[in-house]
Amino acid sequence: MPQGRPVSVPDDGLSTKARRNQPVLAVHTGTGKGKSTAAFGMALRAWNAGLSVAVFQFVKSAKWRVGEESAFAALGRLHEEQGIGAPVEWHKMGSGWSWSRKQGDDTDHAAAAADGWAEITRRLANARHDFYVLDEFTYPLKWGWIDTAAVVETLAARPGSQHVVITGRDAPAELIDAADLVTEMVKVKHPMDAGRKGQKGIEW
Repeated sequence: MPQGRPVSVPDDGLSTKARRNQPVLAVHTGTGKGKSTAAFGMALRAWNAGLSVAVFQFVKSAKWRVGEESAFAALGRLHEEQGIGAPVEWHKMGSGWSWSRKQGDDTDHAAAAADGWAEITRRLANARHDFYVLDEFTYPLKWGWIDTAAVVETLAARPGSQHVVITGRDAPAELIDAADLVTEMVKVKHPMDAGRKGQKGIEW
């Protein structure tokens, strides 16, 4: 797709402008680093274009504050004070890291994830935001906490031009099939392979 031009133009009766304004469902999956980082980069572009942004993190603990959260909070304040960009919301819908010990059992965590998805469903139905990041959302789908078929149906029926980006490993095949844009991050090398711990400004 050189210079942003499609390889072929579908015979769908739509104008170039109408086709360009269609909502996008993107999935960032795979074992490599950068899935969430890429999604937040897209959200930054959306904010700059005047699209309201909402981030929903499904696995990370409420106590964990990533660098992007602080940056987008500042961008939200900039919009409120100077009218630049667009509104920003950031929500933690999960109960903590998937690979660490957490309070409660799987039933509690499944309920928290289901409540989070129910809230997103309501917002999609009301077209409350322009750009959604559902960070680490593939995990509750993989674990069966949220029904993948219901998610795909809801996303396919969302009104308006709401863009949605979903991140996380092991994205279900049904979600990949439904997506417009799918990127798989593949790890080639990682500092942790050499025993180095995560670094401020790199991992968070």
